[in-house]
Order: sequence, then structure tokens, then C-alpha cells
Amino acid sequence: MVTITDIANACGVSRATVSKALNGAPDVSRETADRIRETAASLGYLPNATARALKLGRSYNIGVLFSDETGGGISHEYFSRILESVKAESERLGYDITFISKDLGRMSMDYYEHAKYRSCDGVVIASADFQDPAIVRLAASEIPTVTLDYSFDNCSSILSDNVRGMEALVRFVHGKGHRRIAFIHGEITSVTQKRLASFRRTCAELGVPVPAEYIRPAVYHDPRSSGLATRALLALPDRPTCILFPDDLSFLGGMSELEKHGLAIPKDMSVAGYDGIPLSQVLRPRLTTYRQGAERMGAEAARLLIEQIEQPDTWIPQQITVEGELLEGNTVADIG
Repeated sequence: MVTITDIANACGVSRATVSKALNGAPDVSRETADRIRETAASLGYLPNATARALKLGRSYNIGVLFSDETGGGISHEYFSRILESVKAESERLGYDITFISKDLGRMSMDYYEHAKYRSCDGVVIASADFQDPAIVRLAASEIPTVTLDYSFDNCSSILSDNVRGMEALVRFVHGKGHRRIAFIHGEITSVTQKRLASFRRTCAELGVPVPAEYIRPAVYHDPRSSGLATRALLALPDRPTCILFPDDLSFLGGMSELEKHGLAIPKDMSVAGYDGIPLSQVLRPRLTTYRQGAERMGAEAARLLIEQIEQPDTWIPQQITVEGELLEGNTVADIG
């Protein structure tokens, strides 16, 4: 194994100079630093992560907490885009990522304990039950934490603009002449509450009545539950002309239910999704949906977390709202 001493001997400098050059210290000339790094690379030198962590008081390891009760996990396109962006930005800034869970093999531990066990410099909470005491403990701890689509007082957060997204969908559907608009929503979370409030407020501003039976509960990313909610809407004596689904994946359940009833999209029923995952744009007809800025959300989460890790004395919690865009597909008929 190549050591710092080997590099120092090859370059004719001290071990201290090699160490400074490899760590980017400003008191080593650029020419000398470049020569040392080139020599290190040619000799096949790899830094010792443990020694680096002890010296700098930092592991350069970020924890990612992702909990999904539906079982879809990171295979879901929306979350996979977020997590890939977290990974890419973290690596660009010199950090590795580790997934954090409650249990590790036969050891039972909560999220905070796992993060400490893995020596995480900070944690990105990408998806979780934010009312879970284990999540609250982690967010309130000394470990830097950034949350996605939820805000704690002492943490930075990245939020998708759910209010504007729902407003954009309702106004688009209304512009196509629809006045009987139903909304199938996911579990009651802060995201759902914002979308529900925005849906009701926008409909009120447009003078569109919202019967109580037009709002149906389901589960995010669960086609089966959205299929059952769709069935209930179709059974109404005055059924809606357009159904908004909680997300693009859930729409698949609604699509199946519409097919069972012999209804064509958008001829017999107009529909719209949410998230803007790639799948939505290869369906036929192409799904009208609202694409969230998943890539930017992941990158901003990693950037804010690393900023807090590296500049703790000047860190102030920030809240960044990421806008998305309406994707006008072919699933909303013009009945105006």
C-alpha cells in the first residue's frame, strides 16, 4: 500500500507538505501541489478514510432516510429521481451516502442511533412519517438534517410547490370546460393538506362547486386504492367529468377501473395525474399531469445539508420551494 511517506520520498518534500497538498491547504504552491497530486495518482495512492475522518472530524458520509409504507421503495420513479440527484450532488461535493433504517441485522436501533453508528455527518430525510417519534428525535438532534416536503423549526427543508401545482391543474381543467371535478387524494400529510386546500380554494375562486362525495381518500402510489376510489365516483348518480389522481402511478388503478366500465379516456372521462414521472408521458393517451422538480429538490437538499455540515457557525435554517410545470397531455377533453 502506497503511503504519504512514499509520495514524500518520490517528490523530495516532507510528509507534512504532502498532507497539506492532498488536503488542499493554501500554504503549498500550486505547482508543488499539482506535482504531489500527480505523483500520488501515478503511484496508486488511496487516502485512508478512517484517518481522514479522525483528522478532520468529519466522515464525509451522508445518511439518506427513505421510508415508504406502500412497499414501492426507491423503485418509484419520482423518489428515485430525487435520490439519484441527492447522490450525484453529494458525490460532486465529496461525500458518500448511506441509507438509514431503524434496524440493522439483529441490532434494533432508531434512526438517530443508526446515523450515529454509521458516523453520518448529516441526514437527508426524503420520505417518512414525520410524526414518528424516531423521526422527531433525529430532526431535533445535533446531527444536521434536511427534510423534503416537511418543515421542522430547526431544520432546512426543500418543498415542492404543491399549492401552485394543484392550482395549475384545476385551472387547466376548468379552462377545458369542466365544472364537475373530483379529487382523489393520498394519506393525510402536510403535502395532502396543501393540495386539498389549494383544490378547494381554486374551485371556489372559479365558482366551481365541490360536493363532499367528489373528494375521495386513497393511498399515494397505490393503484388499487385509487381504483376503488374511482369505482365509488363512477357509482354516483351525478358522476364527475374529470378526476384528479394523487399521483401518476395511482392513476393506473383508475385507468383500469374506467376500462372495466367500458369508459374511454378522455371521450367518456377526463383524468389528470401528479408528479410527472416518465411513465406518464409514454402512456397512450399521454397523461396530463404536473411534473415536480425532483432533480432540483434532491440537489438542493444535498447542497443545503453539506453547507450546514461545513459551515456550522454561520448556518441558518432555510426553506426552499421548488416549482414544477404543467404537462398538457391528451387525457382532458375540451367540453367547453
